[in-house]
Amino acid sequence: MKKLLSILTLSAVTLSLLCSCSSSESNTEEETEEATAQTLTVSDPEYYTRFKGKGLSINVYNWGEYISTGAEEGTLDVNSEFEELTGIKVNYTNFATNEELYAKLKGGGASYDIIIPSDYMISKMIKEGLIQKLDYDNIPNFSYIMDNFRNMEYDPENEYSVPYTWGTVGIIYDETMVDMKEEDIDWDLLWNEEYADQILMFDNPRDAFAIAEIMLGYSLNTEDPEELKSAAEKLKEQKRIVQGYVMDEIFDKMAAGDALIAPYYAGDALTIMEENDSLNFVVPDSGTNLFVDAMCIPNSAKQKEAAEMYINFMCEPDIAFANIDYICYSTPHQAAFDMLDEEVQTDPISYPDNELIAERTTVFVNLSDDANKLMQDLWTEMKSAEEETVNKWLVPIFLVLCLVTVIFVLIRRHIKNKKDIF
Repeated sequence: MKKLLSILTLSAVTLSLLCSCSSSESNTEEETEEATAQTLTVSDPEYYTRFKGKGLSINVYNWGEYISTGAEEGTLDVNSEFEELTGIKVNYTNFATNEELYAKLKGGGASYDIIIPSDYMISKMIKEGLIQKLDYDNIPNFSYIMDNFRNMEYDPENEYSVPYTWGTVGIIYDETMVDMKEEDIDWDLLWNEEYADQILMFDNPRDAFAIAEIMLGYSLNTEDPEELKSAAEKLKEQKRIVQGYVMDEIFDKMAAGDALIAPYYAGDALTIMEENDSLNFVVPDSGTNLFVDAMCIPNSAKQKEAAEMYINFMCEPDIAFANIDYICYSTPHQAAFDMLDEEVQTDPISYPDNELIAERTTVFVNLSDDANKLMQDLWTEMKSAEEETVNKWLVPIFLVLCLVTVIFVLIRRHIKNKKDIF
């Protein structure tokens, strides 16, 4: 995404020509840097000024590393730009899973004005009355959202959400250490005992169960109790060779080479691959999940209009591009997509072809309460079984050590008593 400066040809005729050439080169470099620096132009500047001076603040709850922070020179700090433009302070915090977000919102322990959940969780929150309808008069930039990301099953009337990103789930692996051809890699790699203790797994039930369901030939949206139990058993089989159940930690572990294999989201995978060129990413032929993350406003939001202003700001073309350029996820925003380099637009990881999407991907839908509860119970049981397995060995070992200690003490006392007699 970042462009390199072209090589300049120097010609030396006279001292004055050299100086002139040097000056020209410097100017060209400065112009190129300025051209590549991200800028912000908003569609209606007056729209963003109506709350200035009122001391408003909004609470935004988003995934980790999921917004441009301006950390790289020439990029935009999105939240700072919004604060400067509107006078509204942004209190920004992160969550790691949809389930963590849901628990926070359901528990009522925190108040948020903006949340960015995934498709199935949006559907669940709509059903439970946890998010509210949007006033699209306050979000005119919704017009930039591509048609194929409107009226999706999780929000069929487009009343509650504005798409933010989308992507697929696949396998990221160290191709220098995993002795397999790319075309042969499928989900069973995560169960390969040859790589025991070098495999990471999602630490959330929906994503983890989905992988097991694909391997068993089930729908990713199955509610059949027996199929869910079978998926849980499949995950139990994997558990003993898993290094750890993680989410955001996948990034650091894979980038540093502390693990060799992990399921991951395509956007994050691309970011890691920029840091570690031994990594590769594959979407298995057997199928995968296609997800959409979207911006919503909870029912408990205290600043609805300001929150809608924030959503509209996130849909400004320059802002949408800045975000997608930073996080490397796929965008449903037409203007932001058009601003991407052609090599990104045609990248099969970021923007897989329509055939792959149609034949090999499934979008999660909200499961019934009974199915959700069963999945959560099975997940908890599976995770706790790890501890039970450890305890199963710890208890006998502890008892043996206690017995050895008692025998040792008794022997010492016996020897001491014999010495006292003589």
